[in-house]
Amino acid sequence: MKTFPTKSVKNSAPHTTGAKTSERNSSRKAMFAVLVCLFLCGISLPASAQDDPPSRVARLNMAQGAVSFEPSGEQDWVAADYNRPLTTGDSLWADQDSRGELHIGSTSLRLSAQTGLTFLNLNDRTVQIQLAQGSLEVTLRQVDSDDAYEVDTPNIALSLLQPGRYRIDVDPEGQTTAVSVLDGQGEVTGGGSSYNLNSGQRGSFSGTDTLNYDVTNVERPDDFDNWCQSRDDAEDRSQSARYVSSDVTGYEDLDANGQWEDVPDYGEVWVPSAVPAGWAPYHYGHWVWIEPWGWTWVEDEPWGFAPFHYGRWAFIGARWAWVPGPRVVRPVYAPALVVFVGTGPNIAWFPLGPREVFVPAYHCSPRYVQFVNVTNTRVTNVEVTNVYQRNVNVTRITYVNENVRNSVTAVSHDTFVNARPVAREVVHVDPGQVHASAVVTAPPVAPQRQSLVAADARPAPRPPARVVTRPIVAKLPTPPPAVPFERRQPALAAQPGRPLPPEKVDQLRQPGEEYNRPTVRYTPPPTRNVNPPRAPAPKPHEEKPSKPSKPGKPHR
Repeated sequence: MKTFPTKSVKNSAPHTTGAKTSERNSSRKAMFAVLVCLFLCGISLPASAQDDPPSRVARLNMAQGAVSFEPSGEQDWVAADYNRPLTTGDSLWADQDSRGELHIGSTSLRLSAQTGLTFLNLNDRTVQIQLAQGSLEVTLRQVDSDDAYEVDTPNIALSLLQPGRYRIDVDPEGQTTAVSVLDGQGEVTGGGSSYNLNSGQRGSFSGTDTLNYDVTNVERPDDFDNWCQSRDDAEDRSQSARYVSSDVTGYEDLDANGQWEDVPDYGEVWVPSAVPAGWAPYHYGHWVWIEPWGWTWVEDEPWGFAPFHYGRWAFIGARWAWVPGPRVVRPVYAPALVVFVGTGPNIAWFPLGPREVFVPAYHCSPRYVQFVNVTNTRVTNVEVTNVYQRNVNVTRITYVNENVRNSVTAVSHDTFVNARPVAREVVHVDPGQVHASAVVTAPPVAPQRQSLVAADARPAPRPPARVVTRPIVAKLPTPPPAVPFERRQPALAAQPGRPLPPEKVDQLRQPGEEYNRPTVRYTPPPTRNVNPPRAPAPKPHEEKPSKPSKPGKPHR
């Protein structure tokens, strides 16, 4: 393992980080452990829940210029939708003179112009990103012992070992990767060797089978660095972080779009501002099909991510308020926290209220059902188990929000399945019909190709072909590529409204197919007995950097 000596940075503006980490997370982790023990003691679990869907996703929350999106397993690029959840296999491209910002909980990813990014793996413990070209800045606010964060480029695999700020630049030809550790510590692996980079160091690496490298001090911040720093500073001042877990993706958008109030029964709730009269949750947006969750809600409002995938909604007085889950736990993402009701030819739904149980329609274990509920509302494991079992038997349950005026939204089958804007095509449903109808975990509607992206999504710039097919170097194993929708569609039609279980997807996969995915080269085991680096020598009074801890292993 090469560890480059640290040297103080001269003639360079300081880089500061918004990574406020260990202190504020210690109590959160302790409380989380207690809560987990409390509810797991009350349920008998299966031996393995490894096929549960991921508990987190990414979200594009801001774009300047043209930012394009390609769903996993597809080859059509469209303009990126701000609130669409992103998961393993999804790709983004920031075109010329464009920028984009994403979040995975408290972790932020920022793309500069002419940058291509793909999520090779995004699950409970692993964030593995392919950066084929361009510039990416990562602000990592917390790293648990079993977390793994890796950025794979045409030359190297970069493991992010500590909270901090990191910038990765890949030249247009894919020949050179530059890694700047603005704050934190990273491990570079490639060409059979590994290298440590410490805070304030910049490493430039070229070649593949054998790496050529040069290590210097980080450069002066450019416009992209300054923009990223300003975004971090704004997040560090977020008032909403006082009321929700920092792992709630999208919490940073709540400050400017509503206010927090303390109300009886629920405690601190968030009330959106500047919404039209008669506004209701899950009314302004559209449905898309995203596996492994299935039907997923995408809200129109720019702040519309956190309140629609975490927590619950309550009608208090004459307005809607969002009630977040316990602040001390890492919440589990849900595709839409609603109740579907059968209303003849139409499809209707309304938001779940506080302490009401969400029953997934997708493949998951009883343990997952517990987690997705107790981390998003104050409900006991016994209540979750009881409601889960009753819903499996299609027993009618009374929900608090079904009696609220304008709470029930209904559309035609065509509007739903074609991902059309809901608010423009709402149909009237008699309240008596809603009360008399059975609750269903998901509408029995099979997705079509048009269900994969919004109906009004417009074509967008594609990355150059060389970027899409460029091989990259990886250290962590990557999941197999997605099975194309055309191959999944007949099986989905046979069980409408429900995603395929993992074993069925594996049966549809043909051996050796690459589906237009870049070739992944796994770096060989690193050699520790290597020549000393060409880096600035340490000053006499400086101490030798200590060896970092090993990066967390991916969750399997």
